[in-house]
Parts: sequence; C-alpha cells; structure tokens
Amino acid sequence: MRRITDYALLGDCHSAALVGRDGSIDWACFPRFDSPAVFCRILDPRRGGSFGVAPEGRFQSTRGYVEDTNVLVTTFTTPGGVLELTDCMPVYPGGGMGTHVGTRHALLRRIRCLGGAVRVRCVLAPRFEYGAFTPRFRLTSSRTAEVVGGADALWVSSTHPLVACEASLRARWELRAGDEVWVEAAWTRSFIERASADAPDRAAFQQHLDDTLTFWRTWIARCVYTGEHRRAVRRSALTLKALTYAPTGALVAAPTTSLPEEPGGMRNWDYRYTWIRDSSLVLSSLLALGYRDEADAFRFWMRRTSAGRAVDMQIMYGIRGHRMLPEVELPHLAGYRGSRPVRIGNGAVKQLQLDVFGEFLEVAWLYARAGGPVTKTNWDFLSGLVEEVIQRWRLPDQGLWEVRDVPRHFVHSKLLCWVAVDRGVRLAKARGLPAPLFRWTREREQLRRYLLECARDGWFPQAEGMDAADASTLLVPALGFLPVEDPRVVRTVQVVRERLEHDGLLRRYLVPDGLDGSEGAFLLCSFWLVDVLAHSGQRDEAEALLSRLLALSNDVGLYAEEAMPVTGEPMGNFPQAFTHMALVSSCAQLSALRAVEQRALAHTAYDFSEKALDHLLARRRREPREAPSAELPEWLASLPL
Repeated sequence: MRRITDYALLGDCHSAALVGRDGSIDWACFPRFDSPAVFCRILDPRRGGSFGVAPEGRFQSTRGYVEDTNVLVTTFTTPGGVLELTDCMPVYPGGGMGTHVGTRHALLRRIRCLGGAVRVRCVLAPRFEYGAFTPRFRLTSSRTAEVVGGADALWVSSTHPLVACEASLRARWELRAGDEVWVEAAWTRSFIERASADAPDRAAFQQHLDDTLTFWRTWIARCVYTGEHRRAVRRSALTLKALTYAPTGALVAAPTTSLPEEPGGMRNWDYRYTWIRDSSLVLSSLLALGYRDEADAFRFWMRRTSAGRAVDMQIMYGIRGHRMLPEVELPHLAGYRGSRPVRIGNGAVKQLQLDVFGEFLEVAWLYARAGGPVTKTNWDFLSGLVEEVIQRWRLPDQGLWEVRDVPRHFVHSKLLCWVAVDRGVRLAKARGLPAPLFRWTREREQLRRYLLECARDGWFPQAEGMDAADASTLLVPALGFLPVEDPRVVRTVQVVRERLEHDGLLRRYLVPDGLDGSEGAFLLCSFWLVDVLAHSGQRDEAEALLSRLLALSNDVGLYAEEAMPVTGEPMGNFPQAFTHMALVSSCAQLSALRAVEQRALAHTAYDFSEKALDHLLARRRREPREAPSAELPEWLASLPL
C-alpha cells in the first residue's frame, strides 16, 4: 500500500482527490468533500477503487505542481521513453464575493509522450459509496462511456479508444514522441441523462486546463507574502484555498477520512467538516496574506449557519451548514495499513469545547483590525458569544484535542474563554459598540485570576490540578495573556519541551484520553514552538526548527496532521489545514520580526497573531496613497491609515 507521503492533492474548491506517485487516483469524492467516495483505494487496496494512468513495465517518476497552481505534473521515465501526466480538477471563476468557483465535478488527465515510445495503461475502476459495490460499465461510443450505480454516475470521455470490462474501463495506448491523449471522468447524479456519445473535443479539454491554470494563478497573485519562505507559504495558501468549499465559504479540516494517527491503530476520524476553531485560525492566516474575501465568505456562512444565535453555535458543522454528523463505521473497508475502524461522520460534533468561542472572537478582532465591517447583526452575534462564555467558562469540557474521556478544566479552554471576553471588550471599545463593559471587564479579571492560579507551581499544566504537560499551553503568550519573558511562560516552555519534544517534534500530551493506542507528533504544536522561540529572542533556534519542519513536507509541499517522531513519516488525514495554517503563520511572523529588527524598532510581547497583520499595516502607512503597492490587496490599500 502507498504511504500518505506518496500522495498529491487535486481540488476544485468543491471536493478533492489524491493522486499517487504512480499516477493512480486513490481517493476522490463527488460532488462535495463530504460526499461518499467514488475512489477510496487508499482505505482498501482490494475494494476501494482507483483511476490509474501509468506506463507499463518499469519506470521512475518525479512530480511537481505547475508553479502557482494546484495542477499536478508527473513525469515517468521508462527504458523506452518519457511520459508526462498532467492532472487537475477543472475550475473556472464564479461570481459572488470573489470566492465562488465553478466546477465540472471532474477529473481531467492529459498524457503526453515527450520522447521515445511508451506503452500506457489506463484503468478506471470506481467503486461508489466507499467501495460498497461495483457499478455498471457501458461504452456509448469507442471513446466515451457511462459508469452508473446507485445515486452516482461517471461520464468518461477520451481522445483514444476505451474498452469496457465487467469491473472497469481499460485502455492500452502506444504513444510516440509528440503523441497526446486526454481522458476526463465527470460526475453527475445517476438519474441525469447525458449525451455522452459525442466525440470528445480536444480543444475543449485544453480550454478547461487553461482556465484552471488561470484561476489558480490569479488567486495566488493576491498573496502579499514576500519573505524568505515564499514558495512554502504560497503552496500552503493554495492548499488552504483548495480545502475551501466555494458555495458556502466553509473550510474542511482535511479532505479525507480515517487516515490514522498511528499505523494499524484505531484513532481514525473523518475530517471532511468545518471546525469553527480550524476555520478561524486558517482565516487568520489568510487575512495576514491579504485574503479578506475568504474571511467575508466565512463570516456570512457562520452567520447563516448559526442562524445568528450564539447559544446555538456548535464546534463544527457540515460544509453546507448541516448540524447532524452521525459517526458511522464502515466494516467492509480494511483501512489504511489495517487501521480500523474506518469512520464517516464525527461524534465530536456534540462535545462541549469552550475554546471555540475565543477562536471565533479572535478572528473577528483581526478582521476588524484589518478594516472589516462590524454590523449590528455581527455585533449582536459576537456579543452573544461573550455572554455564552461568561455563562459557561466554569464548566469542564473536552477541550481543543476533543478527548473522548471525562471532561476536564483544560487550561487552553479557559485561556480561550479569556480571549473571548478580552476581544469582546476590545472590539466594543475600538468601534464604540454597545456592551456591558464593566461586567465583561470584571469577568475577564476573574478568568485571569483563575488561569494564574492554575500556574501556582510556576508553569501551566494541561488542566487544573494536573501535573501533565500539554503543547497547547504554548499559546499563553501567543494570545497576549502573559509576555514571553514571564517566568511562568519560560518554565511552561521548558516543561513542554522536556516532556513532549523529540528532535523538535512535539506530541500534544502523554496522559490517558479515553482511547487505546498512541499517536505521532502533532505538527501544529511544533510550529507553535517556532513562534514562542522567535518571540522570546531565540531567533536562530526558531529558524533552525522552522527549517526542520519545512523539510518534513512531502515532495510537493504537503503536510499531514502528524509525523512519527523518529522517522518523520506523515500520519493522519492529509493534507491537513491546521498544519498549513501554522506554517503560514510562523513564516509570516518571522518575516515581520525580521522587518521590525531591521528597522531597529522596539517591539512588545503583544498577540503573536497580530504581528504579521501589523507589519502589513505598517507597510501600507509607508506607501503613497496615489500609488499603492502592487503587492498589497485592494482592501488593504484602501484602508484610511
């Protein structure tokens, strides 16, 4: 079975696919991220289904994305010649707030012989509804076919002949230098009739590819980051955009389910949903890169999804806003490397996780500081979130890590409750918004005293009264609660590193959490350590750790959720939005710190998450109004600074 690191992402801002180094598409869902998989060989080599294109016989492959796009090119070198495979999920610009994206719900593949002669083998074997059954395959012409079963249909078009077999569509083509084949598999509902017997149009296929290249290049051109790690940041930004569901603005945590946290283990979860926490942090990163349209879309989606009532806000939702995400096991699938059970849905949806209120208020504060409007409706919702925190913060919860154990008084949860009230106070004061500031300020102080009492032994543990370290406590200075030089912060960093670190990689925690098995190092936590080191003056060590983390991406710049501490092998759902968000944030903050130091300006230990934004705003102040920098987005260039 292929390793997680062997895969690259294709996406159309509606759904996603994973393609291996060998040219096999082993995961794809249509028409949405959370739809039943059409191909899921990654979860079961025998039953899952795949769409393979590769040379016959021995070959070596290299691959990379077309620069500034999510279009993948794989080059196969064989004894007889060289073959190039270009893969994409076609997209074209939509309307709305600049975030909408049109799609054909398709996989488009171009096969070119660059030299010599190569015999190519193509096998398209979908297994609808997570490999539950084998659909029917029928040719509608020598170069077109329909694949139908249950609620799904694939309409396949090729510029070269196809053969329909009982369980797949197959083809063998002998290509010589200059020869080119196009193959498209487009999804529809099974009850939709389509005139698939029409001859495939090579020019139309080329136009779909050109439109897709133009879309991604146009989007990434708005990125304002110009620092040292430009390539990695832009790849992460493109990945985050690909994980955004264009019709609603929601963002999935990852496009896959049940890729395990430990090979052969049972910590296998479905991440194809929108966590308020994940989306808020990702949108903070995109704001720092200049993408306010995405924040606008998410804000609208959140307002509609919650119906404007803070009391009804969940920790996560489906990408269309649905609230019921029942967790179901799929016993017919063997699981990635025998990791069972395979799950769809997510039972954590009904957990109490108090930190989400603070995450949402934090991104609202950053959005407002970047010039975003705060309407009366927005403020009614945001102030309602503050009131919910005031009502609930004394309760134990499942926390950031969604432990499936008895609730605890997690320090991170209480810290984010403090953030929620603090940002509410700040927003009200900055925008002159109505709020019971005396009561909110008093509650904020009570939260502060509670948190300081948790650190009575000189450091912040995982939860009140525990002696366990937790990497999430690295955020104490990042969120502006205490400065990095405070002795309690310094000691917290020391304890976290002593107990959880292995060669720069941090585990989340090491205490029982109600589940069997273990997990790898959580990459998000290591990026948090980069930030703490950078802001505490240990720049060389921060840069070294960042370099170590950048080296852990796979060959096309993608990250999973976790890495095995000794080998660095990626584990968990892939690619993971949290990890790419953290990379963007760490790189942006280091660039901002360099700029501050180069100007020999003093800086204080205010919120890490605001530093990159402050740097952008400072750049805007130095730009002539009549000639705004081409690197800055329109929304930033127009701010009244």
